[in-house]
Amino acid sequence: MNFSLQEFRRKWSCRGYMSARAAMVTAALGMSLVLVETAEARKFAAPLDIFGIGTPRPRGAVHSAKKISPQIPLPRPRPDEAQKGSDKTEPEIPAAEGKPSPDKAPAEKPSEPSTAERQPAEPKVSACRLALTEEIAIAPSIPDVRGPGGCGGDDLVRLEAIVLPDKRKVAVKPAAILRCTMASAIADWVRSDMVPLAASLGSTISDLDNFDSFECRGRNRIVGAMLSEHGKANALDVRSLKLANGQSIGLTDRAVSREVRERVLHSVCSRFTTVLGPGSDWYHEDHIHLDLAQRRNDYRICQWNVWDPLPHVAPLLPVERPEEAPPREVAAKSDKAKDGAKDGVKDGAEKDGAEEGDAAVAADKPSPDAKPSPPPRKGATKKRR
Repeated sequence: MNFSLQEFRRKWSCRGYMSARAAMVTAALGMSLVLVETAEARKFAAPLDIFGIGTPRPRGAVHSAKKISPQIPLPRPRPDEAQKGSDKTEPEIPAAEGKPSPDKAPAEKPSEPSTAERQPAEPKVSACRLALTEEIAIAPSIPDVRGPGGCGGDDLVRLEAIVLPDKRKVAVKPAAILRCTMASAIADWVRSDMVPLAASLGSTISDLDNFDSFECRGRNRIVGAMLSEHGKANALDVRSLKLANGQSIGLTDRAVSREVRERVLHSVCSRFTTVLGPGSDWYHEDHIHLDLAQRRNDYRICQWNVWDPLPHVAPLLPVERPEEAPPREVAAKSDKAKDGAKDGVKDGAEKDGAEEGDAAVAADKPSPDAKPSPPPRKGATKKRR
């Protein structure tokens, strides 16, 4: 391998780098000489001005008061009228604390609100309350109820009676505390469906048996269960309907005809969202539960099995007396005669038995004249040797 200085310079030349560095130093020195200024001409230098080439700030011109004063706007002169009025007015002397000045009139006290304003605004009457008039039902309004756990409700009424189209009244016993919508639904049900049913039975409705209405409790009276619709005053339990002729239509009574109970079933299931009766659970075996609970997609529950009537079992009676039989008096005498004959036969049999017993005893006893009979002779026995 041949190595020479000429080849080294040809491959690794440094002349270009040396010439560029010398040019940069020369340019920097030239600029510093041209742009140098005295320290008095520039009080504050720029933070990034390394070489001091930035222009100085004209701070003397900015803080000059002679140039700024003509530019400040002056207020307008005071009018003459205002000056005259200010001369006439006397300066007010401040009054001592707690003592009003005699010249100054006392401040007017705020007027007290009238009695009409003091009274709270009456709640708005609902559309249901306006529709439930005395021509439909006797249902006075009662205050809203607010209980624990959402118990209670608003727009409540006490349903005391239902007025029929012929002005007769169906008493609700006892009076039911319900929401206005539920009371209106009960009144419409009785007026539209139950009155024709009672007319088909030849009478009219006089009473509605209220088994339960508003009561702050859980479902089926179970502690800790969900709030019942009774706790919201949105349910009514009905046991029976009493008629004017004294007859009673028990809604769960199997003695009532099946047709009547089925008519009531179709009626309530078309009007109320929840109907519970026999067959739903054992809590509703003796009454019908009705409510207007709101569910998703207008879901309804109608669980009431109308059982068949109980079979009519005839009482056990004696067999009819045949026509050929003698009258009862003659039969009684013959029965007495038969009883007497039986008694005589029994007495005779007892006498004969007694005589036979006496005869046997007498036969067993020996007579005094008779000789004693010899003892029975034993058979000879052969002696063994």
